[in-house]
Amino acid sequence: RGIIKKALEIIVLCDAHVSLVIFSTAGKMDVFCSPRATVDQILSRYQQNTGNQLWDAKHEYLKQEVERIKKENDRLRIKLRQLKGEDIASLNHLELDEIERTLEDGLANIRKKQMDCWKIHKKQIRAMEEDNQSLAWSLHQMGVEDDTKGIMREYLQRDSSFPFRVHPFHPNLQ
Repeated sequence: RGIIKKALEIIVLCDAHVSLVIFSTAGKMDVFCSPRATVDQILSRYQQNTGNQLWDAKHEYLKQEVERIKKENDRLRIKLRQLKGEDIASLNHLELDEIERTLEDGLANIRKKQMDCWKIHKKQIRAMEEDNQSLAWSLHQMGVEDDTKGIMREYLQRDSSFPFRVHPFHPNLQ
């Protein structure tokens, strides 16, 4: 606080431009600048007067790259909103046709992927049915009868948590 107070006194008494950048031992940064100037302006003036390059070409390139990426990000956000059907009032018919084509292509890709997943699912079901038939045949070969209906009937008759009882002669159970 004391050094900022002194900087304010220098600004008033000497009509000078002052900029302070203070780093605490904890890593906290404080910046103070004259009311009629910015830190960038003061650093540029320092660089011109001393000839010292504070920003080399690499830093300038990185700054430009960050700006380019920010603009690209904004453009992509606008495009995403338009693909969602938002902010389309200002678009002309050619731009709307392009968005429609993009959405139709995306929908076609999604449907293709769904069909691929469905085919894989069907193959898995067929494989499980074949395994089930193979196991049933193996059980039959070993002499074990398929009494799953009888086992289920006994289970349901014993378990009182079911609100119904299975009647073996009911026509819907055939």
